[in-house]
Amino acid sequence: MIRRSQGFLTQMYALVDFLCIQLVFLFSWWLKFQSGLLPSGTPIPFDNYLLWSVIYGALILGGSYSLNLYAPKRKKSFSFELMKIVQIHAGSLLLLVSILYLLKEVDVSRSYLFLYAVSNVLVAGIYRYLLKYSLRRFREKGYNKQFVLILGAGSLGRRFYMNLQQHGEMGFEAVGFLDDYQDKHEPSFSEYKPILGKVDELAGILDRMTIDEVIIALPLQAHPKFAAIVAACEKAGVRTMIIPDFYDILPSRPYFDNFAGIPLINVRDIPLDELRNRFLKRTFDIGFASAAIIVTLPLLVLIAVGIKATSKGPVVFKQERVGLNRRTFTMYKFRSMRADTASTGDTGWTTENDPRRTRFGTFLRKTSLDELPQFFNVLFGHMSVVGPRPERPYYVEQFKEEVPKYMVKHHIRPGITGWAQANGLRGDTSIENRITHDIFYIENWSLLFDIKIISKTFVQGFMNKNAY
Repeated sequence: MIRRSQGFLTQMYALVDFLCIQLVFLFSWWLKFQSGLLPSGTPIPFDNYLLWSVIYGALILGGSYSLNLYAPKRKKSFSFELMKIVQIHAGSLLLLVSILYLLKEVDVSRSYLFLYAVSNVLVAGIYRYLLKYSLRRFREKGYNKQFVLILGAGSLGRRFYMNLQQHGEMGFEAVGFLDDYQDKHEPSFSEYKPILGKVDELAGILDRMTIDEVIIALPLQAHPKFAAIVAACEKAGVRTMIIPDFYDILPSRPYFDNFAGIPLINVRDIPLDELRNRFLKRTFDIGFASAAIIVTLPLLVLIAVGIKATSKGPVVFKQERVGLNRRTFTMYKFRSMRADTASTGDTGWTTENDPRRTRFGTFLRKTSLDELPQFFNVLFGHMSVVGPRPERPYYVEQFKEEVPKYMVKHHIRPGITGWAQANGLRGDTSIENRITHDIFYIENWSLLFDIKIISKTFVQGFMNKNAY
């Protein structure tokens, strides 16, 4: 059954949030006006600030309830939770400033408000991360379990069971299966939890056993039974989730739309289709690329000198690649091949011990330093810092016929690095695996995800054993 304690936990979350906000208020007040570490300015009565802190806390709680921040999140990543925290605090701060303006409260320190708001986001993020981490560890040890009953012991139900076993930190345990066509598993799946009965016995099993969620993993021909199944679950107070029999063609995070009053599943929902997300990513790209060019400018000069000193020809190699919306663009790289053979690379892979490479070019490829000019592609709008790697038109035409969903990668700007590259899929590696990672990135994009990929790229280093 649904945990009765959920309402209590929600109230505790709200109470802790409110108390943290007031503690941050006291800390910010001390730091700004009493510590002597910051310019204090004109002193303002403590009671005035305390009143606005209480109002800010009320706004935070209202925003948290409206955005479902207190709903169960064991299935959600921390980045999802952190993004909501930032949105709620930013919106609440704007509301507070608007209220101050309307009431003509001019005696408020702007630097104090900034300190107060930033501290609140940091404290909320840190304490929720520690709580989420502790709960995951707690669940891995077998505590705070939620029990799942799977309807359907076919390939769909078995696959869900197998995936569930690989995520013990989420705290879900399958108690068994219900199936109309078999009463026990095949010998090769004998280690699975038992088949407890037929689907029509669901109501009785929900009465006898502690079940928190029912997972419907039935084939399409069982669709007439769905209404009775959902009704039985709701009567028992049990959550119901449906795995569509066609789930393998859906994105990792399907989006439900509404058309003419009918709910529809959007097969390819892309976060970067939203204007605000595109603006956020583009702003980050311009800032990051500009900083990278400034920081690496001495290195760019040294590499240019090295190329000129070791071989004849231009410093920068230009190659046509396919980018956003299947449009071609000119991608820049430091030249790593002899000038008289570089152009032959448009329709041929670079191989190990490739005679076309220069000695200095081999070093540039192995260290990925040949990619540095692509930060200019980012500034020009051809590329992003993070995204699927762009490919040459010749291979795009080939791969779109051979690799399923290959062309999905062109729904967003290509990147200098990506989720595939951050997971070691660079150079001479599986195209299918790369596309799987690229599509996951496209469907799950967030600014925090970009930062994670960049951080992972730096931590792993730029040495590429698969680069020839």
